[in-house]
Amino acid sequence: MKTVAATLCYVRSGGRTLMMHRNKKEGDVHRGKWNGLGGKLDAGESPDECVIREIREESGLTLLDPRLRGVLTFPAFKGGEDWLVFVYTATRFEGTLGVCSEGDLEWVDDARLAGLPLWEGDLIFLPWLEQERFFSGKFTYLDGRLVSHEASFY
Repeated sequence: MKTVAATLCYVRSGGRTLMMHRNKKEGDVHRGKWNGLGGKLDAGESPDECVIREIREESGLTLLDPRLRGVLTFPAFKGGEDWLVFVYTATRFEGTLGVCSEGDLEWVDDARLAGLPLWEGDLIFLPWLEQERFFSGKFTYLDGRLVSHEASFY
Protein backbone atom coordinates (compact mmCIF):
# COMPACT_ATOMS: atom_id res chain seq x y z
CA MET A 1 0.00 0.00 0.00
CA LYS A 2 1.38 3.39 -1.03
CA THR A 3 0.79 6.61 0.91
CA VAL A 4 0.43 9.84 -1.03
CA ALA A 5 1.13 13.11 0.81
CA ALA A 6 -0.82 16.15 -0.34
CA THR A 7 -2.09 19.57 0.67
CA LEU A 8 -5.57 21.06 0.63
CA CYS A 9 -6.13 24.78 1.11
CA TYR A 10 -9.18 26.92 1.65
CA VAL A 11 -8.30 30.46 0.55
CA ARG A 12 -10.74 32.91 2.15
CA SER A 13 -11.56 36.53 1.54
CA GLY A 14 -14.54 38.72 2.47
CA GLY A 15 -16.88 35.90 3.53
CA ARG A 16 -16.02 33.82 0.47
CA THR A 17 -13.86 30.76 -0.13
CA LEU A 18 -11.98 29.98 -3.33
CA MET A 19 -13.23 26.62 -4.58
CA MET A 20 -12.58 24.49 -7.64
CA HIS A 21 -15.34 22.68 -9.50
CA ARG A 22 -13.49 19.57 -10.67
CA ASN A 23 -14.96 19.29 -14.15
CA LYS A 24 -12.09 19.28 -16.65
CA LYS A 25 -9.97 16.13 -16.22
CA GLU A 26 -11.21 12.74 -17.43
CA GLY A 27 -10.72 10.00 -14.85
CA ASP A 28 -10.47 12.51 -11.99
CA VAL A 29 -11.59 10.82 -8.75
CA HIS A 30 -12.98 14.22 -7.72
CA ARG A 31 -14.84 14.82 -11.01
CA GLY A 32 -18.08 16.74 -10.45
CA LYS A 33 -17.19 17.68 -6.88
CA TRP A 34 -16.17 21.06 -5.48
CA ASN A 35 -12.87 21.13 -3.55
CA GLY A 36 -10.40 23.49 -2.02
CA LEU A 37 -7.14 23.78 -3.95
CA GLY A 38 -3.97 21.75 -3.46
CA GLY A 39 -2.12 18.69 -4.61
CA LYS A 40 0.65 16.19 -4.09
CA LEU A 41 3.95 17.03 -2.45
CA ASP A 42 6.94 16.87 -4.77
CA ALA A 43 10.07 14.99 -3.67
CA GLY A 44 11.95 16.93 -0.99
CA GLU A 45 9.14 19.47 -0.60
CA SER A 46 7.62 20.49 2.75
CA PRO A 47 3.84 20.78 3.11
CA ASP A 48 4.22 24.58 3.40
CA GLU A 49 6.24 24.75 0.17
CA CYS A 50 3.72 22.47 -1.55
CA VAL A 51 0.64 24.47 -0.60
CA ILE A 52 2.21 27.72 -1.82
CA ARG A 53 3.32 26.09 -5.11
CA GLU A 54 0.01 24.31 -5.72
CA ILE A 55 -2.13 27.39 -5.10
CA ARG A 56 0.09 29.45 -7.41
CA GLU A 57 -0.03 26.77 -10.15
CA GLU A 58 -3.79 26.20 -9.88
CA SER A 59 -4.99 29.77 -9.33
CA GLY A 60 -2.23 32.27 -10.08
CA LEU A 61 -2.38 33.51 -6.47
CA THR A 62 0.64 33.60 -4.15
CA LEU A 63 -0.23 32.81 -0.53
CA LEU A 64 1.28 35.10 2.11
CA ASP A 65 -0.07 33.39 5.24
CA PRO A 66 -0.86 29.69 4.79
CA ARG A 67 -1.87 28.27 8.16
CA LEU A 68 -1.74 24.54 8.83
CA ARG A 69 -5.03 23.66 10.52
CA GLY A 70 -5.00 19.88 10.58
CA VAL A 71 -4.09 16.57 9.02
CA LEU A 72 -6.50 14.12 7.42
CA THR A 73 -5.98 10.52 6.35
CA PHE A 74 -8.04 8.77 3.70
CA PRO A 75 -7.31 5.02 3.70
CA ALA A 76 -7.43 3.31 0.29
CA PHE A 77 -8.97 6.46 -1.18
CA LYS A 78 -7.76 6.31 -4.76
CA GLY A 79 -6.60 3.13 -6.49
CA GLY A 80 -5.81 1.53 -3.14
CA GLU A 81 -3.55 4.43 -2.13
CA ASP A 82 -3.76 5.94 1.33
CA TRP A 83 -3.80 9.74 1.23
CA LEU A 84 -2.28 11.91 3.98
CA VAL A 85 -3.54 15.47 3.53
CA PHE A 86 -2.24 18.61 5.25
CA VAL A 87 -5.19 21.02 5.49
CA TYR A 88 -4.55 24.77 5.35
CA THR A 89 -6.44 28.03 5.35
CA ALA A 90 -5.13 31.32 3.98
CA THR A 91 -6.52 34.84 4.08
CA ARG A 92 -3.71 36.90 2.56
CA PHE A 93 -2.48 36.52 -0.99
CA GLU A 94 -1.16 38.41 -4.00
CA GLY A 95 -1.84 38.08 -7.69
CA THR A 96 -4.75 37.78 -10.06
CA LEU A 97 -7.01 34.76 -10.22
CA GLY A 98 -6.29 32.78 -13.36
CA VAL A 99 -7.65 29.72 -15.15
CA CYS A 100 -7.02 26.17 -13.95
CA SER A 101 -6.66 23.10 -16.18
CA GLU A 102 -8.27 20.84 -13.53
CA GLY A 103 -11.53 22.72 -12.99
CA ASP A 104 -13.35 26.01 -12.82
CA LEU A 105 -12.34 28.35 -9.99
CA GLU A 106 -14.98 30.37 -8.17
CA TRP A 107 -15.20 32.53 -5.07
CA VAL A 108 -18.14 30.94 -3.24
CA ASP A 109 -20.06 32.66 -0.44
CA ASP A 110 -19.30 30.74 2.76
CA ALA A 111 -23.04 30.37 3.44
CA ARG A 112 -23.33 28.40 0.14
CA LEU A 113 -20.46 25.96 0.69
CA ALA A 114 -22.51 23.21 2.34
CA GLY A 115 -24.96 23.26 -0.58
CA LEU A 116 -22.31 22.39 -3.18
CA PRO A 117 -21.65 18.80 -4.29
CA LEU A 118 -18.82 18.12 -1.84
CA TRP A 119 -17.37 14.89 -0.54
CA GLU A 120 -19.43 13.78 2.48
CA GLY A 121 -16.44 14.12 4.77
CA ASP A 122 -15.90 17.74 3.73
CA LEU A 123 -19.23 18.63 5.32
CA ILE A 124 -17.86 17.21 8.58
CA PHE A 125 -14.39 18.79 8.62
CA LEU A 126 -15.08 22.20 7.04
CA PRO A 127 -16.59 23.52 10.32
CA TRP A 128 -13.38 22.46 12.09
CA LEU A 129 -11.58 25.22 10.17
CA GLU A 130 -13.53 27.75 12.26
CA GLN A 131 -11.96 26.44 15.47
CA GLU A 132 -8.57 27.39 16.83
CA ARG A 133 -7.74 23.79 17.68
CA PHE A 134 -5.53 21.65 15.45
CA PHE A 135 -7.26 18.50 14.20
CA SER A 136 -6.29 15.04 13.07
CA GLY A 137 -8.93 13.00 11.31
CA LYS A 138 -9.46 9.80 9.41
CA PHE A 139 -12.17 9.46 6.76
CA THR A 140 -12.84 6.07 5.22
CA TYR A 141 -14.70 5.85 1.91
CA LEU A 142 -15.98 2.78 0.10
CA ASP A 143 -17.14 3.11 -3.51
CA GLY A 144 -17.21 6.91 -3.17
CA ARG A 145 -19.34 6.89 0.00
CA LEU A 146 -18.19 7.82 3.50
CA VAL A 147 -18.42 4.75 5.74
CA SER A 148 -16.65 6.01 8.87
CA HIS A 149 -14.70 8.88 10.35
CA GLU A 150 -12.92 9.78 13.56
CA ALA A 151 -11.06 12.82 14.79
CA SER A 152 -8.94 14.23 17.59
CA PHE A 153 -8.51 17.90 18.47
CA TYR A 154 -5.50 19.54 20.12
